[in-house]
Amino acid sequence: MIRRKADLSERDRLMANLGIPANTIEILQKYNFNFQKKYGQNFLIDTHVLDKIIASAGVGKDDCVLEIGPGIGTMTQYLAENAREVIAVEIDKALIPILEDTLSGYDNVTIMNEDILKVDINKIAEEKNHGQPIKVVANLPYYITTPIIMGLFENHVPLESITVMVQKEVADRMQVGPGTKDYGALSLAVQYYAKPEIVANVPPNCFMPRPSVGSAVIRLTKYKKPPVETTDERHLFSLIRASFNQRRKTLVNGLLNAGNLGVTKEEILLALERMGLSATVRGEALTLEQFARLSNLLMK
Repeated sequence: MIRRKADLSERDRLMANLGIPANTIEILQKYNFNFQKKYGQNFLIDTHVLDKIIASAGVGKDDCVLEIGPGIGTMTQYLAENAREVIAVEIDKALIPILEDTLSGYDNVTIMNEDILKVDINKIAEEKNHGQPIKVVANLPYYITTPIIMGLFENHVPLESITVMVQKEVADRMQVGPGTKDYGALSLAVQYYAKPEIVANVPPNCFMPRPSVGSAVIRLTKYKKPPVETTDERHLFSLIRASFNQRRKTLVNGLLNAGNLGVTKEEILLALERMGLSATVRGEALTLEQFARLSNLLMK
C-alpha cells in the first residue's frame, strides 16, 4: 500500500512541496532535466498561486480531476491532496520518471504519457468517474491552449469546469464582449460552452524558467445547456470563424469570402435586414445571440 503524503509529517510534506523553488531546483538537478521549448515548459513555483488555483477549481474529496501537462508534478501534488482521484496526462516522456518519483507518495494519481489531443477523455471519465462530469485543471503551454480547450468542448467531454493557467492575452480574449479589439472567434466559442472568469493574474516571476509574458488563471464553468439556441452548431461556428477571418471587412464580405457556407449575398443581406442590422456591420459588433440568430436564418 502506497502512503499518501497527506499522512506524512508537516516537515516531510514541506520538504517535498515542489511549489517551493528550492525543491523544484533540487529535482531538476537530480534528473539533469533540460526544458523543452517545443513543449512550452514553464513550471509554477509559487505556493500562493497553487492554492488559488485549487480553491478556484473548487477541488474536493469527491472529485475526479484531469490535469493536462503536470510537468514535474508541482500542481499534481496539490490536486492529489484535495481530490479523490487525479489523472495526469504528460506528453514529454523525459518527465515520466520524475513524476513517478515526486508523486510516489500518492495512491490516487494515474500518470499517462500521452498527447492530450489524442486521448479519449470520454473513456477516462467513464472508467474513473462512472461517466460523471470531471474537472480539468492545467498550466497550459501557450502555443496549444486554444486547440486543447476547444477540443474539450467540441468533443462534448463530460465536464464540470476547466480551470487553467494561460497567457494573459488569451484569458482576456475568452471573456470579452463585442466591440473590443480582443473579441473574436475564441471569445464566442468559449462563451457558447461556458461562463469564463479570470480569477488571478500571475506575473512571470512565478515560473521557472520565466516566460516573456504575463499569465492568468481562468475558470470556465461549463453550461448544462448553451445560452443560445442554434439549429446547427457546426454551421454557427463556421459562420463565426468566417466573420473574423478578415476583421477589417464587413460581415457580408467575410461570409462570402469564406466560400464554404453556401449562401448568397442576397440571403445574407435579407437575414441582416430581418435582424435590424446594417449591411455594413462587422462581425466584431455582433453578440453570441445575434450570431446564433443569423445562423438559424441562413440555415432556413
